[in-house]
Amino acid sequence: MSAEAQPLVQTRRLGDFVLHALHAGLQRLDGGAMFGVVPKPLWEKRIPADDRNRIPLALRCLLVETPDAIVLIDNGAGNKENDRFREIYGLENGPLGAGHSTRLDDALAAAGFTRDDVSLVIDTHLHFDHAGGNTHRDAEGAVQVSFPRARHVVQRGEWEYAHWRNERVQASYLRHNFEPVMDAGLFDLVEGETEVLPGIRVRPTPGHTPHHQCVLLRSGGDTACYLADLVPTVAHLPLPWIMGYDVEPLVTLETKRTLLAEARDEGWLLIFEHDPTTAWGRLSREDERPVLVDADPT
Repeated sequence: MSAEAQPLVQTRRLGDFVLHALHAGLQRLDGGAMFGVVPKPLWEKRIPADDRNRIPLALRCLLVETPDAIVLIDNGAGNKENDRFREIYGLENGPLGAGHSTRLDDALAAAGFTRDDVSLVIDTHLHFDHAGGNTHRDAEGAVQVSFPRARHVVQRGEWEYAHWRNERVQASYLRHNFEPVMDAGLFDLVEGETEVLPGIRVRPTPGHTPHHQCVLLRSGGDTACYLADLVPTVAHLPLPWIMGYDVEPLVTLETKRTLLAEARDEGWLLIFEHDPTTAWGRLSREDERPVLVDADPT
């Protein structure tokens, strides 16, 4: 199935948890930027580019039903940006349903939930395509917190880095995506690996940003890992296939090496935020290279 025709929700169990992969829309970014030093003849075999050299990338969030909470991991790009911004980044995340402000609202509804059901939001980092849905612009044009009943978790270092006015990184950090949440007293800034709920841990995975984090979910003897921008698509599984957007690419390489070896040895379910067609899968235990098997494409 094409990137444009993805279902709003894909669901599977992980022990006592229910995982809902929410399709919150698409963006289209330059393929060269997405694959860094990898030559185009190689990466284009994995994800073909359009006539502007852009590749489709899912905005795939994860809703986790636990016995005690409803947890949302990342939340897409939101609805606050102007037409020029949306054209530059190829954003297609507008609502399909009446009364909704984004495609994420549609996906939540398809899973049987609303924003008010969410009790914890985990931001892997604060780039606009991961934390843009923390807030939304209402019908009167005012920016509002999207999940007012939820605590929000991010690494303290990422919060501080997001406020660093460096020309290389500042375009990805839009303060209206996260400062209203802090102003409302809803952010919990954690430091290092932290269990935020029973069976749910955030783990620092630096490279893309210095304080990027992945999310580990453990229940019923099984483990899943939401990879976010450490491994944005299945095509990025080879260790040296690293985004040009990463501010510390050599750090990314070593972070990937460590985490993917653990994922292979322990049989983790890996969840891909940006892959246009594949939500999740596990690594072959027979191959030292990271090769996806048990994938669940749609």
